[in-house]
Amino acid sequence: MIILVTGAGGPTGEAVSVYFRKQGHTVIGVDKQDVDLLDRAAVQGLADRIEREHGRVDGVVHLVGGWRGAGSFAETDLRDWDLLHDLLIRTLQHVSLAFEPLLRRSDDGRFVIVSAKAAQAPSAGGAVYAAAKAAAEAWTLSLADALRGTSSAATVLVVKALVNDSMRAANPEAKFPGFTDVGDLAAAIGGLYERPAAEINGTRLDLTS
Repeated sequence: MIILVTGAGGPTGEAVSVYFRKQGHTVIGVDKQDVDLLDRAAVQGLADRIEREHGRVDGVVHLVGGWRGAGSFAETDLRDWDLLHDLLIRTLQHVSLAFEPLLRRSDDGRFVIVSAKAAQAPSAGGAVYAAAKAAAEAWTLSLADALRGTSSAATVLVVKALVNDSMRAANPEAKFPGFTDVGDLAAAIGGLYERPAAEINGTRLDLTS
């Protein structure tokens, strides 16, 4: 398969890329130094290149993220909203709009974002983060509606937070309760290909339960 991983330079992107490469698939990993995902034309150019070289894409794993919060609701800084809007929403819009046609050509395509439980249960100080995640979920579910009736699916994977080996090494006493390991996330994404597209399209799959 042809798998695109955006945000591939971080620990989560690395885990997902390694997972699919070990399965023998072609992984196209991009990070901010490769393509500016805030540049609509640049993202479309990436899609055009992949179309020329492969004719389709079988997976888009969108892992661009970030977090901002405040001590209380009243202390919320709306500059944090501007930042998270770009990271969590605008990049998603550009990637999904550019790659939806290529997903349609796949016999078994998957589009995946990672959301947080905070989107459904926001805290007072987490307003900007929760709202941005909720917007990203809504956008992805709209993509799922566009893919309905095809062999591809758009799915939201929900976590409390993610943890990786470097985080554990930096805080050896920490327990990270309820966190999802990036390796487990990668396996969950791979598992989406074991289920029919119609079964998982437009769904929120909670990895914390």
